[in-house]
Amino acid sequence: MSKVKDIAARYETLGELLSSPETAADPARWAAYSKERASLEEIALQYYACERTKEEMDAAFLEAETETGEMKELLLDEGYALKEKLVSLENELKVLLLPKDEKDDGGCTLEIRAGAGGEEAALFAYELYRMYQGYCEKHRFRFEPVDLSETELGGMKEAIVNISGRGAYGRLKYESGVHRVQRVPETESQGRIHTSTVTVAVLPEAEEVDVAIDEKDIRVDLYRSSGAGGQKVNKTETAIRITHFPTGIVVTCQDERSQLKNREKAFRVLRARLYDYYNGKREGEEAANRRSLVGTGDRSERIRTYNFPQSRITDHRIGLSLHSMENFLAGDLDEMLDALARADREARLAAGE
Repeated sequence: MSKVKDIAARYETLGELLSSPETAADPARWAAYSKERASLEEIALQYYACERTKEEMDAAFLEAETETGEMKELLLDEGYALKEKLVSLENELKVLLLPKDEKDDGGCTLEIRAGAGGEEAALFAYELYRMYQGYCEKHRFRFEPVDLSETELGGMKEAIVNISGRGAYGRLKYESGVHRVQRVPETESQGRIHTSTVTVAVLPEAEEVDVAIDEKDIRVDLYRSSGAGGQKVNKTETAIRITHFPTGIVVTCQDERSQLKNREKAFRVLRARLYDYYNGKREGEEAANRRSLVGTGDRSERIRTYNFPQSRITDHRIGLSLHSMENFLAGDLDEMLDALARADREARLAAGE
C-alpha cells in the first residue's frame, strides 16, 4: 500500500502547487501539473474511499464491543457489510494499479478485410465498417478513411481507417481477429445459411519517435485515384503508395483529393504497421507462451460470430452472447467491449501482473 500512499501524497501536493501564485503565473508548469494530477486522480480518490470505509468499519466493530443485545447485532452487521465493501473497493484499486498500455489513450488504425465467402464476405465487411463508424460517432472519435476497396454490389474488399480520439485504441483493441457471419445471403435462392469471415486488425497509433522511417528504406509512388464503378476518379496524381523495403509493407491512400493529405494519412498507417510489426515480433519472442483470457489479438484467431437467424452475437473469448443484432451493427458495442476489458483485467490480476 506504500505505492498507493505515495500516489495519494503526490496528488495532494500537486493540488497545492496548482493553487500557488507561482504556478498560476507559469502556464506551461500549470498545464504539466494539471495533466499529472488528472492521471493520478482516479487512484487517489479510490484510495480515499478505501480509507474512509476502513475507518467506518473499525468504528462499527469498536462500538459493538461496548454494546449488548440488538444494538450490538446492528453494529456487527454494519461492520461486516463495510468489510465486504472494503474488499470490493480494494479489488477495484488493484485494477487501477495494473500497468497501463501507454498506447491505450491514443488513436489507432483500423483495417477490415473480407475473408472467406466471396461477395457475401465483402458485404459483411462493409457492415462492420459502418458498425465501427457508428461507434466512433457515438464516442466522438474522428473516423478518417485512408483507403477503401469497394465492390460493384456495395460490398468492401478492404478498408483502412485512421481513428483519432482519447482512448480510441484502448476501447477498440479487443476487436482484432476473425469475425464470422452466419446468414442467408440475398443471392441464395434455396434459403441456405452461409458462413463467411472478415478479418479485423486494430493497430495502435505510432508517433515518429516510436518508429524511425529511413528515407532510403521506402519508395513513394503517385498515381490517379479511382474507385468502384468510376467513383472518386481524379484526373491528377493525388493517390499515394508507400513501399517499405525491409518489411515488404505497402500502404496506399487515395481518399483525399490533396496529395499532401493522402501522404500524411499513408505515413500514419505505415508507422502503425511498422510499430505493430516490430513490437509484435519482440513480444512474441519474450512471451511466446502467454495467452490472456481475451485472446492473443492474432488476426487469424476467430473471436466472434454474428448469427443473423437468431439475432445473436457471441464472443468466443469470454462466452458472452448478446441478442441485439440491429443495435450492435449500429455501433452499440459498449456492453461487449466493457465485458472484454473486465475479463482482461481479471486475467491480468490472476496472473499477478
